[in-house]
Amino acid sequence: MKKPKKKKEWIKYYEDRDILKEIADDPTDLILDENLRQEILSGKRKRNLKNVTIKIDPLQIMAIKKLSTMKSIPYQTLIRHWLAEGIKHELNSVIE
Repeated sequence: MKKPKKKKEWIKYYEDRDILKEIADDPTDLILDENLRQEILSGKRKRNLKNVTIKIDPLQIMAIKKLSTMKSIPYQTLIRHWLAEGIKHELNSVIE
């Protein structure tokens, strides 16, 4: 079968196959070593950075770059900061 290319084609592709019904909203237990959790929350974890590739809307990239310029920090550093804050928030909300 030929893969759909346009957004509307993807929507139809997933709707025709009832794929969205397979996605579960069930809660998941997060098991994280307590020492690792504390290192992450304290921000003292050794920083061995690893490259990843993600697709982001070009308008979002422009907005991120403008915000990072306003804050006088590199845009990738700002993204890493946001990710770290999001991870800390999620870890705290799972534990509570």
